[in-house]
Amino acid sequence: MLVSIYLLYNKLQNISLEDVILRLRALSFRHWALAIISALFSYAALAGYDRIALRHLGKHISWLFITLCSFTTYALSHNIGASVFSGALVRYRAYSSKGLSGAEIAILVAFCSFTFILGTLLLFGIVLILRPDVINLIYEESSERVIFAIGCGLLTIVGLYILGSLLRLRPLKIGAKVQLVYPKPRIVFQQLLIGPLELLGATGIIYAALPESGNPGFIVVLAVFLASFTATLLVNAPAGGLGVLEIIFIKGMPTMDETDVIAALIVFRLLYLIIPLIISVFIVAVFEAQQFIYRRLKYRPIANAPAEAAPPTAGAERGEAQSEAIKQESEALPLVKKKQQTEENGPAAKSTDETAAKTQAEQKQQEIQ
Repeated sequence: MLVSIYLLYNKLQNISLEDVILRLRALSFRHWALAIISALFSYAALAGYDRIALRHLGKHISWLFITLCSFTTYALSHNIGASVFSGALVRYRAYSSKGLSGAEIAILVAFCSFTFILGTLLLFGIVLILRPDVINLIYEESSERVIFAIGCGLLTIVGLYILGSLLRLRPLKIGAKVQLVYPKPRIVFQQLLIGPLELLGATGIIYAALPESGNPGFIVVLAVFLASFTATLLVNAPAGGLGVLEIIFIKGMPTMDETDVIAALIVFRLLYLIIPLIISVFIVAVFEAQQFIYRRLKYRPIANAPAEAAPPTAGAERGEAQSEAIKQESEALPLVKKKQQTEENGPAAKSTDETAAKTQAEQKQQEIQ
């Protein structure tokens, strides 16, 4: 990355900052509108990456949650760099709250990355077949026949992937526990649709910001973008591949004024990187605040709870046993006292009781008569 920044610095020495600002001010409402629509289109397609991966896993999550998670993931990973790892961390934090396991999230991340690779291979193959001369703009010693053959090879790889899904080939085993299962044909065709759409939308931002004079056309801009964006991801450069993107674009579009190219890339960074980064930080802050409040409410002790709700402790059980023993003793005490009084009075008390019983019997007999 330091090398690319150094090369970019040397390139920018011949470009006036005032000229770049003038180019940005010269952009009409139509240019800005097309660029904004392209950015929205690209991020909407990125949300489709996660949607397709979740369908492959058989998981059903709300479209709004998927869109916010996908937007945040790519906005952060594009700016931080190391997109696979940074994107995995964001997705794990989000989708684990929806019940997905670590293994399922790992499959989701790998599936999204493969969807991007598949879209890149498909578009690159088509571009190299239609315009094999376009690589000469970046690498002058390339042969058009070789480039055409490379394009056919890329499309062949995509075709084999489609064929494997249609034939329902056996899963590819990696080690003893890991196996790669071919998605269903419906999922594969969704991958082949969403992947290219996202790249076309991102390219549209730059193309919309370029002036008409010297414009090489959308196919050339797409080819240069695919080469530069792929190189950015391969080197894991932060800040959206600062330096890498600019160097390849300036070299790949020699017919255009370098000032116009830099101005278009500033628009791209603003709409595709900077503004989404600011929004994603806000989304992450809101999500973490909600999770914090949820945890506090979930584990907060309930005040004034009824006694039956709390499980009895050993001390409480001992106290209840002691209370029961005291109650039994208090009930038995009058009986003991009565027995003691009877024993103390002896025969006299016994005679008195017998006389009283005899009197009661005589009274009952008289009532009967």
